[in-house]
Amino acid sequence: MSDAPTPADPQPQPYFSEAEGREVADIVRRLDDDGLSKAERAKQLVALSKVVGARTRRAGVSAVASGRVLADLLLEAAPHLPIRDLETLSEHHHGLTGEALADALVKNAIRSTAGIGAAGGAVAAAEWAAAPLLITVPLEVVVETIAVAAVEVKLVGELHAVYGVDVPGSGTQRATAFAGSWASRRGIDPLRPWTIPNVLGIAGRQQLGKRMIARFARNLGTIIPFLVGAVIGARVNGVETTKLAHEMRTDLRRVAAEKRGIPLI
Repeated sequence: MSDAPTPADPQPQPYFSEAEGREVADIVRRLDDDGLSKAERAKQLVALSKVVGARTRRAGVSAVASGRVLADLLLEAAPHLPIRDLETLSEHHHGLTGEALADALVKNAIRSTAGIGAAGGAVAAAEWAAAPLLITVPLEVVVETIAVAAVEVKLVGELHAVYGVDVPGSGTQRATAFAGSWASRRGIDPLRPWTIPNVLGIAGRQQLGKRMIARFARNLGTIIPFLVGAVIGARVNGVETTKLAHEMRTDLRRVAAEKRGIPLI
């Protein structure tokens, strides 16, 4: 019997390339524009569907259902999201700092994700009315889920900056850590490096995939025809982003307090 070690299983190849991730991040940057009209948001979601569509269909239903396709695309896009530092954030928000700045960031993110939900529902409703090909409808939900998750990951990264929680590492390392923070709903504690989410590992990818699928399921209401889905999509996304922001801010206050040596009551 050979004592040679059993070779490790090869890591599965990602479904999306870095170039595709960069393109997704660029679309998300435009979707996160506070002044974007509903029609323009719908246009950007259609552009995103062109990036996502063919790859998603080739991956198959099981890969989408497991959350792996959604998680892979978010991880490819995350390093290219325009996550701003504290100085830039304060400058962009007329000198706001602290809780007031966090309030402004959350308000803008809610407006963006609600707008994506409204535009995504309108696109899905239009497709349903024009040609009821059910295979195309879930793609709209996939696209909306990815867009909303990317906006929220950007929010998570910027809330860390507002609360003075500096995350070490390269831009890619920090972005993937923020994706893990989004999935766990917990702030990153730089004083405890072992708590930094490892979303590149099997367990981390599974958690990220489960979180993406949970959001996907909530967004299924956007496929309801005749524009009712637009209303549902806007409300669901706004509520979910509000919940995420509350959980993240509560935990980041704790991390920031521990960093300053303030005892928790």
